[in-house]
Amino acid sequence: MNKVILIGNLTRDPELTETPSGVAVCRFSIAVSRDYANSDGNRETDFFNITVWRGRAENCGKYLKKGNKVAVIGSLQTRSYEDKDGIKRNVTDIIANEVEFLTPRSAQGEGEFDAPVMASKRERPQLEAIDDDRLPF
Repeated sequence: MNKVILIGNLTRDPELTETPSGVAVCRFSIAVSRDYANSDGNRETDFFNITVWRGRAENCGKYLKKGNKVAVIGSLQTRSYEDKDGIKRNVTDIIANEVEFLTPRSAQGEGEFDAPVMASKRERPQLEAIDDDRLPF
């Protein structure tokens, strides 16, 4: 199984392009803070390259910008290439199957997204105590 789930902030504006056959592809990177602090007490950050295809790519290119918070679900894909100096380089990308825009409209500044609506608190029904001897397991 190859599945990755990340939540982070875009480190740059997304780059929306098309393949020669006209398929939309959007590339961006996100910064994800680690859950723990290092020996200096600072939380380190990891950076991930994200690739999104087709209609989802068009939406990412249209609505995302540097600093936006996103949740990405996808898979890892590694590739290698030779740089201009002839050195072989390996790259790991996240190929996104899902991208959830987490930055609310109020923080966006451009009116693109609605702020999340908080559900009102519901009254919980009172639970009745049950004797353990009556449980079927």
